[in-house]
Amino acid sequence: MLYHLFEYLNTNYDIPGAGLFQYISFRAAMGIIMALLISTIFGKKIIRYLLAKQVGESVRDLGLEGQKEKAGTPTMGGLIIILSTLIPVLLLANLTNIYILLLIVTTLWMGAIGFLYDYIKTFRKNKEGLKGKFKVIGQVGLGVIVGATMYFHEDITIRNTQEAIVNQVTQEVELIKSEEVKSTKTNIPFFKGNELDYSNLITWIDPSLKKYAWLIFIPIVIFIVTAVSNGANLTDGIDGLAAGSSAIIVLTLGIFAWISGNYIFSNYLNVMNIPRVGETTIFIAAFAGALVGFLWYNTFPAQVFMGDTGSLTIGGIIAVLAIATRKELLIPILCGIFFIENLSVVMQVGWFKYTKKKFGDGRRIFLMSPLHHHYQKKGLHESKIVVRFWIIGILLAVITIVTLKIR
Repeated sequence: MLYHLFEYLNTNYDIPGAGLFQYISFRAAMGIIMALLISTIFGKKIIRYLLAKQVGESVRDLGLEGQKEKAGTPTMGGLIIILSTLIPVLLLANLTNIYILLLIVTTLWMGAIGFLYDYIKTFRKNKEGLKGKFKVIGQVGLGVIVGATMYFHEDITIRNTQEAIVNQVTQEVELIKSEEVKSTKTNIPFFKGNELDYSNLITWIDPSLKKYAWLIFIPIVIFIVTAVSNGANLTDGIDGLAAGSSAIIVLTLGIFAWISGNYIFSNYLNVMNIPRVGETTIFIAAFAGALVGFLWYNTFPAQVFMGDTGSLTIGGIIAVLAIATRKELLIPILCGIFFIENLSVVMQVGWFKYTKKKFGDGRRIFLMSPLHHHYQKKGLHESKIVVRFWIIGILLAVITIVTLKIR
């Protein structure tokens, strides 16, 4: 809203300083500061409200150290993250940008699913919460929306050439032989061409099938959204782990979004230039600020848990950001913490079922899954586990950024 107001003032009245709002870097800086202030100042009030409404976490006895002390801690704290993200975005971002609209829809959609789960679990006293099939239906629904929008919307394009120069007189960017085209291309790390076209997965049969590439693209998007949101949900098991790991991932995606949306830097680094995606930097900055602000109350010992309201929303946003910046094939590296948490559960359940069927006695790979509980069972304090996971997350983020130049 402020963006559009100052754009109008700058265009029609040439008011000094109004032009600052045209710069992504300025609005991103304002967004992260505003989100931090909202989450830290108003977060306390939201926690008090949740306490007054007795929105406390019911904890199952899993034999983990310090687990019983967590009972009654307010949950649904994801509302802090959602509000602290959306308010700066609505004020500072270009609300006509398709990527911003898609991210707002993602936040509200996944937030509603998570809120419904937490509401049933807390107020209806149903420990199972929302049935798993309904959660999956919601994730698939978002995947369809995101996939269809990415494939069919006319404003979602790539620039088919990267030739750009800076005019030494006017200091303006001049593009040479460049045009925007609809494409299902994405970045693929470690390979010389650095691009993969999803349509090739079907056109090898017959080139005329390219118009049906959405039959391949949309299911891939659905899988990514479902996998990442579930990964974030599983990671949210000990104080500060999901929020801190997500902040690292989101800031890395912010670098990718800014580079991909900038003519000069995408040309210099020889990565895909995606028109209008740079605007997502404002959303990313606000989201990162909200996550860091939430950590103020979520670090050990946590004063509030994000609940599914937060974890499903975080996973959905990260998935959509990766897809929008065409870096989804980097998710196993960048979201390595989510990936290994997901994988540990799949391995544990799969091995248990296999051994029970073969030997009549179910066996385990880990002491407990997801993986962070395995280390708790081994006697490590949860604060140590969280910090070490953060360090691994930072290492994975650096490796992800390095892939920009590794071909």
